[in-house]
Amino acid sequence: MSQPPHKSGFVSVIGLPNAGKSTLVNALSKEKLAIVTPKAQTTRHRIRVILSGEGYQVVLSDTPGLVKAQYKLHDAMMKVVGESLSDADLILFLTEPGKGGKEELIHEVLSKVNSPIIAVINKCDKLGKEKVAAYHKVLEEMKMFSEIIHISALKKQGTDDLLQKMIDLMPEGPPWFPEDQVSDRNVRFFVSEMIREQALRLYEQEIPYAVEVEIEGYEEKEHIDRIRAVIHVERTSQRAIILGHQGSAIKNLGTRARMDIEKFVGKKVYLELFVKVSKDWRNRGLKLREFGYE
Repeated sequence: MSQPPHKSGFVSVIGLPNAGKSTLVNALSKEKLAIVTPKAQTTRHRIRVILSGEGYQVVLSDTPGLVKAQYKLHDAMMKVVGESLSDADLILFLTEPGKGGKEELIHEVLSKVNSPIIAVINKCDKLGKEKVAAYHKVLEEMKMFSEIIHISALKKQGTDDLLQKMIDLMPEGPPWFPEDQVSDRNVRFFVSEMIREQALRLYEQEIPYAVEVEIEGYEEKEHIDRIRAVIHVERTSQRAIILGHQGSAIKNLGTRARMDIEKFVGKKVYLELFVKVSKDWRNRGLKLREFGYE
């Protein structure tokens, strides 16, 4: 008896800020590979997460949320979204009830693609059926989606069915990546994101968005990894806030980040954090390239 054909393809996960894209990617992969915070614009880079199983490989691209550009950084983030859409076999557009009013931006981005698009309404467990149904109708009237699916990524409700739908829609073909590989990013990238995640969680107003993390040194040993990281900000006043009184704030950030990193790498970590002022880095093309945005 012949085996069914192997399915393999690329899925671009896009959506409005705070719609829960990274939560969905983590739920599908059953690992915390994408950082998650309540703040908009948490995701800045494209992260490929590889889901491999019997007879399939689905490569998810977690992308930045759709925004109107205010900085060159935003231009670079939206360029990443465009690149993800161009090579996708399927697009998941993640949104949630109450995200109305962004139809023009959604249409501007999605009208340029030829791949099938599934609208995924997230956080359906939080609102009543009437609000979900009303938003479902709004999406239907846009006439852009081949299907509209309701889920709760946080509670993993509907996520298994969504994965099966993706597998069904993938083209036949061999795996693109080794079956034991879970992402195209290296450990340094995930470490820098874990540090930035704590900055997003611990600081308010403009501070988290002015932060970029650079791993200057990473020494792996049998029982401990030694990491030296630089937190870049745009102004001297921001540096003072990141440090806190007598270094209390950055000590708290470092402790939280170190605990996450130790869980990720499976051993002890010695983490050194430094803060550097890189004036107006979000609008400087050279700095953006150094940080991997262009």
